[in-house]
Amino acid sequence: MTYRSVFTSAPLAMAVVDREGLVVCANDAFDALLGAGTESLTGRVAADLVDLASDARTWHAYREVLRGRQAKLRCTRRLKHHDGNSLWVQVTVAPLAENEPGVLLSVADISARRELQARLRHLQMHDPVTRLPNRALFFERLSAALEAESYEQSGTGRIGLCYLDLDGFKAVNDTLGHRVGDRLLAAVAERLTRCADEAGYGRASAPLVARLGGDEFALLVEDSTGTEQLADLAEAVLEAVQAPFDLSGQRMSVSASIGVVERQAAGTSATGLMQAADTTLYWAKADGKARWTLFDPERNAHRMTRQALASTLRPAIERDEFVLEYQPLVCMEDGRLRGVEALVRWNHPQFGMLTPNRFIGLAEEDGSIVQLGRWVLATACRQARQWQLDHPDEPPIFVSVNVAVRQVWDSDLVADVAEILAETGLEPQLLQLELTESAVMGSAGRPLQALQALSDMGVGIAIDDFGTGYSNLAYLSRLPVSVLKLDGSFVRGFQYEGEGVPPNPADEVVVEAMIQLAHRLGLTVTAECVETSAQAARLRRIGCDTGQGWLYSRPVPPDRISGLLGLVVR
Repeated sequence: MTYRSVFTSAPLAMAVVDREGLVVCANDAFDALLGAGTESLTGRVAADLVDLASDARTWHAYREVLRGRQAKLRCTRRLKHHDGNSLWVQVTVAPLAENEPGVLLSVADISARRELQARLRHLQMHDPVTRLPNRALFFERLSAALEAESYEQSGTGRIGLCYLDLDGFKAVNDTLGHRVGDRLLAAVAERLTRCADEAGYGRASAPLVARLGGDEFALLVEDSTGTEQLADLAEAVLEAVQAPFDLSGQRMSVSASIGVVERQAAGTSATGLMQAADTTLYWAKADGKARWTLFDPERNAHRMTRQALASTLRPAIERDEFVLEYQPLVCMEDGRLRGVEALVRWNHPQFGMLTPNRFIGLAEEDGSIVQLGRWVLATACRQARQWQLDHPDEPPIFVSVNVAVRQVWDSDLVADVAEILAETGLEPQLLQLELTESAVMGSAGRPLQALQALSDMGVGIAIDDFGTGYSNLAYLSRLPVSVLKLDGSFVRGFQYEGEGVPPNPADEVVVEAMIQLAHRLGLTVTAECVETSAQAARLRRIGCDTGQGWLYSRPVPPDRISGLLGLVVR
């Protein structure tokens, strides 16, 4: 069989192209593939027939093969058949034999293979239960939407995301089985798709709905117009999901929690967007479920700060980053300094000077409050003894130290106090320990034994913020307590006397009754948050023993306390 006959009868579409890129001859298969007569193909520009000039890289490579500078070109093209249908082909261009001028252009129909690949990709990129795009396809679309080319050329340049999961879905699976759970997921997917279609009506495209795994879904809004659009979508989703489901005659209701994020696409990464969405979904659940919550940068910054503080708390104790300030406790009768409350501060290298409300809760959670509390106790006792040594002619002042409940449970507090008092030389009567009302009122077992042992040692026990918890004065007679510190909310009701606003008589009646009862039980009373002389005068009139607040002094360093010793502070 001659070369010509093989060329003509070959099932593969082929054409000989000269160095100028014109078709010299083509076989019947080429004619059938393109739907044009072989005679009419002769002299045609081969690159136009198989679309080789549509992109610069392919066109350059084709020209190099024609000139003999490149061995071969292989590329995939989508061509239009004469019947109007499209087909995918693989085009190969290679030189003929050395003594033959030109190149051989062959075209293989790969439409069936492409269709199979498309079906396989669809299966790979879609969830079999809901038939929604899966996690892989979602992140592919998200990454594409965040590429600069995508949002710089057209659109709003913004992106939005509703990230949701079903509240209590695990209970459905556990009680009714995975088959019912899958049917519920499919039904939810239908409703989410309907919401997305309605949201996309009149717009360039509808939000992408995807199942990310388990009972987690996402609605991606490309070219978002702002938070209002995302809020409307989240509301629609909540309403759609909360409507009862009828699954094979079984009626059930579920709800969803949704985290909503909307921001500029520029500078946003897929990871960053999903982290924000995950955080916001957590907020929605923490706030009560069955709701949507919008990402709040401030709230997130506080959360991140909390994490940063928690991770550096223990090392900070070892690095001596904590300091103590002291707030005077003044005798209401004569205005003289009787004691001080030690207040811990964290001199954080990144966040500056932090007050206890920023880190004490964290210290209680991770147990470092025991180590921190021991340091505070030792430092305060050492300082109180130093004031006593520096001012021998003045009556010694006591120091009051806050103690967390966990310190009583997790450490041998009695032994620690005894050891510190012995080391510093401070008399037990000059140390007062403050516990919150709720902690003391609920004391039993070890905490009560520890408080009793400390009291027997001579250490004073005070209840802090009294009046905000149980307020069970009768119970106090069975506890080794010597001092009540009235919560500042009672004292604030006194502040308007003498300023043109009549005082509330009930405030004074309540506080006076508490003071009288405390005195009948042998307790002294300290009023917190005393800010005006009018407040101090009223408290003094109804028998309050000691005052603490900005009227006398803010918390100050130790040297400032030295200057107040022996003075009348009013």
